[in-house]
Amino acid sequence: MAANASEEEPIEPGLAIVDPHHHFMERPAKVYLFNDYRRDITASGHNIIASIYIECVSMYRADGPETLRPAGETEWANGFAAQSASRQYGREQICAGIVPFADLRQGDAVLPLLERHRAIAGERFVGIRHGSYFDPTGAFYAFVSRRPPERMLAREDFRAGFRHLASHGLAFDACLIHPQIPELTALARAFPDTRIVLDHVGFPMGIGNYAGRRAEVFQEWRRSIADLGGCPNVVVKLGGLGMPLIGFNFHERADAVTSRDLADAWRPYILTCIEEFGVERCMFESNFPEDKRSCSYGQLWNAFKLVVADATASEKDALFRTTATRVYGLQLDHDQAN
Repeated sequence: MAANASEEEPIEPGLAIVDPHHHFMERPAKVYLFNDYRRDITASGHNIIASIYIECVSMYRADGPETLRPAGETEWANGFAAQSASRQYGREQICAGIVPFADLRQGDAVLPLLERHRAIAGERFVGIRHGSYFDPTGAFYAFVSRRPPERMLAREDFRAGFRHLASHGLAFDACLIHPQIPELTALARAFPDTRIVLDHVGFPMGIGNYAGRRAEVFQEWRRSIADLGGCPNVVVKLGGLGMPLIGFNFHERADAVTSRDLADAWRPYILTCIEEFGVERCMFESNFPEDKRSCSYGQLWNAFKLVVADATASEKDALFRTTATRVYGLQLDHDQAN
């Protein structure tokens, strides 16, 4: 966790949570694997019943057709899912859903990879993420390895691949920065039968040329979110706000960060999304280990619970569990799903 973060007593520890967005990685600068995530869950005291693994360019195959190499990440994540399914490591269903990468710009040629993902992960294969982030300022690229082309979501080759997702029962995770939200709105309107999930509330940027412009960025972001909220096939993940590129800089603070500090900073973004999308189209996410730079796992879930403290029990159930379960079509054990 962040050096200035500490564990707190969990708020509403019995509230069932499906964490719909986390990663595993083993890199020279960062290692976060199955047991690391389990330790965070256990230390937090929160009732995590299941999780969804989201691609992060981990463990691609080193050989074979280049177009099929992303299947290596699905094999890797599905192995962790199998470990979890043994119940030797706890009751939570880690990697109950897997959202790998596929280059949708391949058009019809993407189908063999979709079929390979399905053959590997079966019902755990619930979606595809193909990031479309394009930042002319360059600030975003310090945090990612890919460089998608400008206006990728509008390209004919991308849409030729994208159109296969609905027929395969797959959701699409959209990873982009806030000036691009209108591009996602256009995509959602063009494909109303495809489930689309906006990651990290649409990355309201706070570094580089966006630094020092939080009020201006928020207004631009809010207008775009309101427009996107009119697309009934789109849901939004509430999280990712602990990443440095959002600009809150909790990772740089010398004094201890608390869940109330996080809640106060994140509240306008979370409540705006809930207002525009409704609880049935919003889901809280951990985005660990990326948000770990700002807080502990327990603090993160406490912050979310503080933001929606006045919500009803059914509204909280949607935000923390049922929206994610429904949107991704998770197959959870009966005792976990209730």
